[in-house]
Amino acid sequence: MQGTISCARNYNMTTVGESLRPLPLKTQGNGESVRAVVEENAVIVIGRRGCCMCHVVRRLLLGLGVNPAVLEIEEEKEEEVLRELERIGGGDTVKLPAVYVGGRLFGGLDRVMATHISGELVPILKEVGALWL
Repeated sequence: MQGTISCARNYNMTTVGESLRPLPLKTQGNGESVRAVVEENAVIVIGRRGCCMCHVVRRLLLGLGVNPAVLEIEEEKEEEVLRELERIGGGDTVKLPAVYVGGRLFGGLDRVMATHISGELVPILKEVGALWL
């Protein structure tokens, strides 16, 4: 006797966007919360909520094996966070998206892409401990 076996399984799965929730940020006016977030993460991508360039940077880093922290800034806190990032960087102008590697401003999408294409990005990521291989 021939028959058909039916099997159904349910998996609790989350999408990539759900598993990589943005970091919470409480700005204190003195830059300590932003400074702590930057210093505690080997690689962090900071940008406006829903920014497509942040998504591109994050996907590139994920493709290399780096799991970057992501800090999405609300519109109403953008100026305050940018001022704090400029204080951290010694007064240098910060444009979003901003990528920090090893606690220092690395640059934006253009710098990340240029160093990736030239083959310099992976050694830099290894140096700061974001990659082990």
